[in-house]
Amino acid sequence: MSAERAFAARPDEIAFAELLRLTRRNRFLPVPPQERNFVGDGDFRAIGCEFLRHFVELGGLAPDHQVLEIGCGLGRMALPLTQYLEPPLGRYTGFDVVAEGIAWAVANIAAVYDNFSFRHLDYQNALYNPAGTLREGRDPLPYAGASVDFVFMTSVVTHLEAANTAFYLAEAARLLRPGGRLFVTAFLLDAINRDLAAAGRARPPFDPGGPGPAYVSDPAHPMAAVACDHGWFLEQASASGLHLARPVAFGHWSGRRAENFQDICVFTRSPHSGSARSGNALYDSHGAGKE
Repeated sequence: MSAERAFAARPDEIAFAELLRLTRRNRFLPVPPQERNFVGDGDFRAIGCEFLRHFVELGGLAPDHQVLEIGCGLGRMALPLTQYLEPPLGRYTGFDVVAEGIAWAVANIAAVYDNFSFRHLDYQNALYNPAGTLREGRDPLPYAGASVDFVFMTSVVTHLEAANTAFYLAEAARLLRPGGRLFVTAFLLDAINRDLAAAGRARPPFDPGGPGPAYVSDPAHPMAAVACDHGWFLEQASASGLHLARPVAFGHWSGRRAENFQDICVFTRSPHSGSARSGNALYDSHGAGKE
């Protein structure tokens, strides 16, 4: 099946809704203790299931896709994917800059599901890993190009400087097979969101009058919440060969009426390359990643 046809396929809606319901109620799925949870408040399983629904309904994720998560934390998004991705083709790998989160995900998720792997990459991040030895833009991700069908970043670019956001967009494009998808959440300042933020309705309360293309909500803690200029963000994606597969699903963080909190973008990689689906290149080239 071609990448385009795979993403066009729709799951059985009743069966998928039942899978989400059962996954939310599955008390055997591990949840980290609250004192170790650095990825935010809320119900760990329910939030993961909410995003699985977005990945499938908005992003076109299929059970046989090979998936890479950039910034996987403790595996909140990975956990419900264990019930959806079907081996041997359906596989997941995730990495994060926080070693403790990777250790928990390895011990509690990868140890049980052979088609899941996690890896600590020591990229420097002012908020989560200030002493990191790797630098975005200088040290590429250690994965083979054109090796995955679906890449996602949830609440990642909301904690990055503009140059690092551009770096991860370019790396996602490099890793995707032609026709593959990138799912990313962000705070995007388009004309409407700028007006709402200027009126004081946005939470986080970004000041849209800054120089851009990135805007912080708290100068004392600049990486706590970062917004991007909408046009700049799409230009960076386009320069990397990524183009919107669907209109941006704007969130309610700015005061808009919406179901989701952050803005959701789904990009597709331009099918300019003839690279074929080549087994498990992401995993074969760099080991199982079980840490």
